[in-house]
Amino acid sequence: MGKKIVIGGVLVFIAWAVLDFVIHVLILGGTYAQQPELWRPQAEMKIGVMYVAVLIAALAFAALWGWFVSDRTPVNGAKFGLVWGIGMGVSMGYGTYAVMPIPYHMALVWFLGTVVEAVVAGLIVGAVVRD
Repeated sequence: MGKKIVIGGVLVFIAWAVLDFVIHVLILGGTYAQQPELWRPQAEMKIGVMYVAVLIAALAFAALWGWFVSDRTPVNGAKFGLVWGIGMGVSMGYGTYAVMPIPYHMALVWFLGTVVEAVVAGLIVGAVVRD
């Protein structure tokens, strides 16, 4: 099971990296550019730290699935991902909106993007991390 969890976690990390590009570069890139006071300059961004954090989150997602879910199917993975995504998305999108002067559109895309990413992750672990 441990090897499947690691493989599932790595596949989730790859999916999240691709979806993060779509969400943060293609969809929100212009919005970020309009709010430069909120972000580090590009040269000061800690991209390595960001990727390590995403990898740890992906491995944790796969581990929670593998260790604590007994009926491991892709459909249940999607449900697991939906719950994870709603919890994390509300926190990320609307929690940030509550304390930072970000546009509402950004909070909404962060929320919805997190839900989509988590459902995709659930489908991945549901297909890979099985008995």
